[in-house]
Amino acid sequence: MSTTDAVTAEEDVTDRWSAVRDLPPSAKLVAKVLDYNDTLTQSELAEETLLPPRTVRYALSRLEEEDVVDSRFSFADARKRLYTLSV
Repeated sequence: MSTTDAVTAEEDVTDRWSAVRDLPPSAKLVAKVLDYNDTLTQSELAEETLLPPRTVRYALSRLEEEDVVDSRFSFADARKRLYTLSV
């Protein structure tokens, strides 16, 4: 990898997380956990982050406002939503 490629890769990472940069720490944590795990439910996110469910809901709403997270209904349980990082 050349120096130019390394700089370009670093800029891509910076641009990727620019929408998350000004969000609350809880939203950043939820985004990072989703980065490591492809798709999680809200309860799984609360379990992984050790955040209260209410805080996870708030973080997800902020991430959705910034179009950082995609959500869809679970086929296994239509009462649950699955969240995926979209950046």
